Amino acid sequence: MAGHSHFSPANVEEHFEFTSEGKKRVIYAFIAGIVALVLGIYLLSKGEAGGHEVANAGHEAVKAGHEAASEHLSGGAVSHQPAAEEHYDWTNRIWANVWLNAVFFTGIAIIGMFFVSLQYLTKSGWSSVMKRVPEAFPKFLYITLPILLLVFFFKGDAIFHWMHHGVTEVGNENYDKIIAGKSGYLNKTFFLVRLVGFFALWIGLWLVLRKKSLEEDLIGGTDLFTQLVRISTAFIVIFGASSSMFAWDWVMSIDTHWFSTMFGWYMFSSWHVTGLAVITLTILLLKDKGYMAYVNENHLHDLGKLMFAFSIFWTYVWFEQFLLIYYANMPEEIIYFLERWEGHNKIYKTSEILMVFLNFFFPFLVLMTRDAKRTRIFLKIAAFFIIVGHYIDFYQMIMPGVLGGHAGYGLVEFGMVTVFASAFIYIISDELTKASLIAKNHPFLPEAVHHDI
Repeated sequence: MAGHSHFSPANVEEHFEFTSEGKKRVIYAFIAGIVALVLGIYLLSKGEAGGHEVANAGHEAVKAGHEAASEHLSGGAVSHQPAAEEHYDWTNRIWANVWLNAVFFTGIAIIGMFFVSLQYLTKSGWSSVMKRVPEAFPKFLYITLPILLLVFFFKGDAIFHWMHHGVTEVGNENYDKIIAGKSGYLNKTFFLVRLVGFFALWIGLWLVLRKKSLEEDLIGGTDLFTQLVRISTAFIVIFGASSSMFAWDWVMSIDTHWFSTMFGWYMFSSWHVTGLAVITLTILLLKDKGYMAYVNENHLHDLGKLMFAFSIFWTYVWFEQFLLIYYANMPEEIIYFLERWEGHNKIYKTSEILMVFLNFFFPFLVLMTRDAKRTRIFLKIAAFFIIVGHYIDFYQMIMPGVLGGHAGYGLVEFGMVTVFASAFIYIISDELTKASLIAKNHPFLPEAVHHDI
C-alpha cells in the first residue's frame, strides 16, 4: 500500500461515530420488528382458535403417514411420536422463536471472541488491523444470557421434552425410560449450572481481553500481547468444551431420544461460518462509510477464503452426520431426518433443500475465484446469504422438535429475527464507539498494514 509507506502507530487511530441518524434507523427497524411480531402473534392466536379442529384432523393424517414412513424405512420399528405433538400450544411458536434467535445470536457474539482468540493463539499478523470489530461482538452476550435464562425458567417445558412432568418418575403415565436414563445430565439444576457457569467464563474472559486490548493502545510493548495470548489460549480450551455442551443442551436435547456424536462439531461449524460472515459484512459496511481505511483487498481476500473454507467444512460435517445415520438405518437415529424430510410439514423439506443451497452451493460458486474474494459486492452477497442460510439451519435444528407440524415462516418469525438483529446492530455499534477501530499499538500492526497476498 503505497499511501501508507510512512507507517507509524500514531497516525492510524480511527474512531467510529454512531450518529443519531444511524441510531434512528436501527430503532425504527426494531420498532418495525415489534409491530410485525405483535401482529403475527395476534393472527396466530386467531388462526389457532378458528382452525384448531381442522389442524388436528390434518395433523392426525400427517402423523399416520409419518409412522408409516418410519415403519417402512426402519424395518418395522416405529419411533415415538415427538413430544412437540403431545404438548402443543399455539404460544409455543413464540417461545421457540425466542429460543432460536437467542441461540443463533449467542453464537455470532461468541464467535467474535473465538476469532480474536484464535488470531492471538496463532500469532497471526494480518487480522490485527480489523480485530476491534469481532472484539466488540461478545457485548451481546449481556442480552442473550437473561433471555435464555428467562425462557428456560418460565417456558422450558414448551421447548424441552425432558422437562415435562413425570417423565423421569417410574410409574407415572408420562414416564420415559430413555429420558430417565439421561436425567443425571439433563436436569434443571445441572443445566442452569452449565448455562450460567460457561456464560460467566465467556463474559469474564472477554472483559479481561477487552481491558488488556484497550490498555495496549495506551502503553504498547509486548507484555500485554503475551498476556492476551494466554487469555486467548484459556478461552479456546473453555470454548472447545462449552460449545459442544451447549450444542447438546440448547439444541440436541430438544429431540431427547435422538443423539449424534457429531452434533457439537455440527453446531460449532454453523455458528463459526455465520460469525465469519457477520464479521466480513460489518467490516465492509464500515468501509462503505469511510472507516477501516487500512483494511485492503488482501484482508478481504483472507476473509473470503475463511467464509469459503468453512462453508465447505460445514457441508462436510452436515453430510457426514447424515450419511452415517442413513447407511446405519437405525430407527432411533433416522427419525431425526424423517421428521425433517418425510413427516410433519412440507416447510421442513423446503428449508432443508434451501439450506444446503445457501450454505454450500451458493458460497462455493460465488467465492470460488480469487477476484470474487477481493470484490466487495460479491463478499457482501455471499456473507448475507450465508447468514440467512445458517439461520434456516438453526430453524431446522430447533423447530421440528418443538413445534412438530405447526411450524411456519410468517410475521412471528420475521418480526422476531428483526428485533434480535436490530438489537445486535445497536449494541455492537455502540461498543465500536468505545475504542479506536484500529488497535494502534498491536505489535503486528505494521505487518497487517502491508499485508499482501
